[in-house]
Amino acid sequence: MQALIALFGEGKDLTSFQMAMRAAATFVAALVLIRISGRRSFGQRSPFDYVVAILLGATLSRAIVGASPALPTFVASLVIVVIHRALAWACVRSRALESLVGGVEREVYRDGKFDEREMLAALITRTDVLETVRQQLGTDALDRVHSAILERNGEISIIRTAKTPRP
Repeated sequence: MQALIALFGEGKDLTSFQMAMRAAATFVAALVLIRISGRRSFGQRSPFDYVVAILLGATLSRAIVGASPALPTFVASLVIVVIHRALAWACVRSRALESLVGGVEREVYRDGKFDEREMLAALITRTDVLETVRQQLGTDALDRVHSAILERNGEISIIRTAKTPRP
């Protein structure tokens, strides 16, 4: 026990070496927790997934600086990951829960017309759509755009108009 205290310290009075050892142990614990959580936690970048990232960062940092005891901090982090995993599992089985937790996509532009109701609900502007058109298509002309969809992760997808064959 004394060896562990010498290595990882105790309380808030930590040496640089003890903080470094805590950081290394927390890094390994975070990797294990992320693997338990699954790939979606950091792959899909949805608000649902950001919650896990933010909470894990905030919780695990307390173990590094000695603001909270390490073991309870790791247990709390495991609970966060298990809740995320359970909700993700439930969302796969329930479309209603998936919409509630993950949100829904919104078509904000179609065939030359902006949908003001959808844009207001999504809190985006015409400028946001035009910016995405410039970034994705390299133009500011909407004549090449069939539709613009605000995805669940907050990104805007641009669907091009179908090219008509020339006679």
